[in-house]
Amino acid sequence: MTPNVVEIASLIGDASRAEMLMRLLGGKAMPASELARAAGITPQTASSHLAKMVEGGLLLQESHGRHRYYRLANQEIGHALEALCAISPSKPVRSLRESDQTKTLHFARTCYDHLAGEVGVALTERMVELGFLLENHRDFTVSSEGETWFQSFGVDTEQLRSGRRHFARQCLDWSERRHHIAGALGAAMAHRLFELLWIERVPGGRAVSVTRKGFEAFKRELGLEWELAGSVQNIFKNDRMC
Repeated sequence: MTPNVVEIASLIGDASRAEMLMRLLGGKAMPASELARAAGITPQTASSHLAKMVEGGLLLQESHGRHRYYRLANQEIGHALEALCAISPSKPVRSLRESDQTKTLHFARTCYDHLAGEVGVALTERMVELGFLLENHRDFTVSSEGETWFQSFGVDTEQLRSGRRHFARQCLDWSERRHHIAGALGAAMAHRLFELLWIERVPGGRAVSVTRKGFEAFKRELGLEWELAGSVQNIFKNDRMC
């Protein structure tokens, strides 16, 4: 059977549908009304677009009371969207707000259910430098030292290997043009970082902020630190660092 690439490409190729898909790339379900606002279209038009993407297998629909929520149908769609971002030209930035949002998204974001952006790439490369992760073609493997470190960090690698999901994939980061860790191990790492409050979600999108606690912990535990200058420093909220 030959894959029908044209059908999927036509679904993604519409500007409004593409915007809604990108909003869902963070892995969370979102209501139709919020997706309509993000795409700048009416709820009726959004419903039509969303129905086509559900029918085409790109999205799953969940109903909660009178509200309908949508999410990406699976992680493979997330990987495909990230790959498209990596080969796409950048959109022109038309305002200071757009510039700040872009810098925040480039610094840290979720890529489906794992950590991406400057923080995700730096964390992955640091674990490679320390010998915890070993590059193996398009995947990562975990060294014996890495097994010990992940266990102490609260990530059970043996349990992750027993699942059906790909264990540790190299995912090309569209903003850094280098790889971050995806798969079951990448998702577990992101979950643990949220759990430890080293990172937290920025409301209204898939951008992630590094908390003050996280900024200090990344430096103390892994020797990672970032110099944030200019407009990005204006995105602080209480003790949060973006």
